[in-house]
Amino acid sequence: MTSKKLDSFLDENLNDLKGRGLYNVIDPLESPNGPKIKINGKELINLSSNNYLGLATDERLKKAAREAVEKYGVGAGAVRTINGTLDIHLELEEKLAQFKYTEAAIAYQSGFNCNMAAISAVMDKNDAILSDELNHASIIDGCRLSKAKIIRFNHSDMDDLRTKAKEATESGLYNKIMVITDGVFSMDGDIAKLPEIVEIAEEFDLITYVDDAHGSGVLGKGAGTVKHFGLSDKIDFQIGTLSKAIGVVGGYVAGKQSLIDWLKVRSRPFLFSTSLTPADIAACIKSIEILMESTELNEKLWENANYLKDGLKKLGFDIGESETPITPCIIGDEVKTQEFSKRLNEKGVYAKSIVFPTVPRGTGRVRNMPSAAHTTEMLDEALGIYEKAGKEMGLI
Repeated sequence: MTSKKLDSFLDENLNDLKGRGLYNVIDPLESPNGPKIKINGKELINLSSNNYLGLATDERLKKAAREAVEKYGVGAGAVRTINGTLDIHLELEEKLAQFKYTEAAIAYQSGFNCNMAAISAVMDKNDAILSDELNHASIIDGCRLSKAKIIRFNHSDMDDLRTKAKEATESGLYNKIMVITDGVFSMDGDIAKLPEIVEIAEEFDLITYVDDAHGSGVLGKGAGTVKHFGLSDKIDFQIGTLSKAIGVVGGYVAGKQSLIDWLKVRSRPFLFSTSLTPADIAACIKSIEILMESTELNEKLWENANYLKDGLKKLGFDIGESETPITPCIIGDEVKTQEFSKRLNEKGVYAKSIVFPTVPRGTGRVRNMPSAAHTTEMLDEALGIYEKAGKEMGLI
């Protein structure tokens, strides 16, 4: 017999979420996650993927993955510290360090794992972390796991950051103080003020930590937000994912050799979780090679992003303050947001609604993620559908 209290808790809270337009329905794909996708037998223009450069379906990556499976098998077979480190793990980490302009890098099973691993390996209950209030959930969880004092500062508010850095430093309560931020904020598409953050960090001797999940492959000609600002030698931790612009799966931390050496002996996901599969590693290596050899995909991404942004603005949609390809259409009301997403879907565009708790209450939006793989014809068709659905609902 299962728990009646659990059944009651689940029924009550699931129904509450559904009634307030906060329940997320997962739509399984029947196709690759490309510029067009198939769901329930229907083809849709895909504006919800993080596959920024179209590399998730690239033939060169698929070939590299197949060859790795033939050579190494489908799994690494152990954690990295026993005998789950293949020679291609080291090749990937060398490539990542070159890509991010750092001394060394360490690969993990996901970007989420990176933040769970790296923060808690360096920060503890005697330390403090200054964290942007809009940081990703994985950063928040990583900070909590460390047991350090978490001091939130207002989003990209450098006056507030300086004030709180000064207070934390002068209090004498903490051994180390870290400032942590997303490089690109995934819900609004704005960019962290890294030059100002570095200036404050140098003033108060703060450890600097940038999660560049949505910046790598996008900013800095592909090398990321830190490179975009020319700060590769000023940031202690550069965190990235291998599952967005890189197109595969996994994550990494890049920084000084001594930092990476420490993470290899003290970060728990590295020590206690089986390592990335051979196919994933090989595909990641090929992807990074492509990005280091050419900026063609990066340039196409920005061309498509600007085209879609201009089109949505001309139609009268509120796209916020995005500075990157991430393009939100901010609706506000959660129920209306989900209804708008549903109408877009019915007409041929897959653009997922994003509501609380992913974004603050009353700021529901449909988030658009154009990629290098979209054609102008696809984007024109999508804009036409946005216009029809927007006018039907009185949004424009």
